[in-house]
Amino acid sequence: MKDVKFLLGADPTGEVSRAYGVYMEDAGIARRGRFIINPEGIIVAEEVLEPPVGRNVNELLRQLDAWKYVYEHPDEACPANWRPGKKTLKPGPDIAGKVGEVVSIDEILS
Repeated sequence: MKDVKFLLGADPTGEVSRAYGVYMEDAGIARRGRFIINPEGIIVAEEVLEPPVGRNVNELLRQLDAWKYVYEHPDEACPANWRPGKKTLKPGPDIAGKVGEVVSIDEILS
């Protein structure tokens, strides 16, 4: 853990896990949860898994990049699997039901 460049926290009393609704009272442990909270303090993304399965850190980092981008560009949206530098969308009725025409499946998967 010596190379970890961010703060880690612990929740020995379960207070935080209970506040986020991930504490399993009967087992005395928390589910694996991660929450992205925007600068206004609003949860904009969450993922909660039962203990035997871990989360995908790469997906968390991708979502953080996407949320940062849309926070800085509020008139745009990031499609599935979006990465920095890839095409974004301008939400509106003109693309409703046509996202696949605006962003190709190859762009989404690449």
